[in-house]
Amino acid sequence: MVTVAPGRQADDAAAIAASRQDAEAFGVLYDRYAAQLYRYAYRRVGPELAEDVVADTFLAAFRRRNSYDLARADARPWFFGILTREIARHRRAEQARWRALGRAGDDGVAEGFADQVAAAVSARATRGPLAGALRRLSAGDRDVLLLVAWSDLSYEEVAETLNIKIGTVRSRLHRARRKLRAALGDADPTRISEVDR
Repeated sequence: MVTVAPGRQADDAAAIAASRQDAEAFGVLYDRYAAQLYRYAYRRVGPELAEDVVADTFLAAFRRRNSYDLARADARPWFFGILTREIARHRRAEQARWRALGRAGDDGVAEGFADQVAAAVSARATRGPLAGALRRLSAGDRDVLLLVAWSDLSYEEVAETLNIKIGTVRSRLHRARRKLRAALGDADPTRISEVDR
């Protein structure tokens, strides 16, 4: 899990506070989080929409900066919450991406570097069924699973991001993992996503 240094978290709230007087101060937050948000959006909606969704996220965050609770030192969950809502606006594109990935077949087996090749082939062979299983998850379950798996958010951060209780995060994550394991023949989807990162 990615941890944020306490000084950096304090810098988030300070940057937002400063941006209320000087709009350019918000650029620090863009520099800090744009790459993380883009990687997550890219996986969710693909390269065609990822940049637009991230841009919309920062625009929405900038517009809402005056209502940001400065007692919340770490703005990362706030940004991921806005990004998740922006992705929800593009749900059809995300569903189409999962369908396309689900139809993608195995590219074949290459020889050499036995462990790396075996891992890559296993990941490619599982990509279609995994994408199909992700597509069939409810939006809430999928959001929780992917925020934990792809953004390294803690349960507490996911709860804050989605504005739900931590118990709801745990139950949605458990349900999503159970459904993915069943769809993959009891394979461990966490291990597969790590290989495929």
